Amino acid sequence: MAKKLLLENVRVRVSEVTYDPGVPRPRHIRPTDQVIVFLDDCEYERTDSVTGAKTVRRRASGEIIWHDRGEDAPILRNLGSKPYRSLLIELKDRV
Repeated sequence: MAKKLLLENVRVRVSEVTYDPGVPRPRHIRPTDQVIVFLDDCEYERTDSVTGAKTVRRRASGEIIWHDRGEDAPILRNLGSKPYRSLLIELKDRV
């Protein structure tokens, strides 16, 4: 997984994230509220950190999802044969 910072100010951080085929993204706790915008069609395997259950998700280019701060971000693995990209938009707390 490669992350490229595109914009940052006191209210938001925007990064382009690239997921390489077969390489798992490690589990983590989301530090901020987040909007994810998929830039490419993709298929990935999601491993639930509590149950270990694996599910396959498909996302279309332009699809947008929301995640809450403090939410568990499970292990993800790109099942495609090429990398896919998404925008990670992290909303910062107002000061």
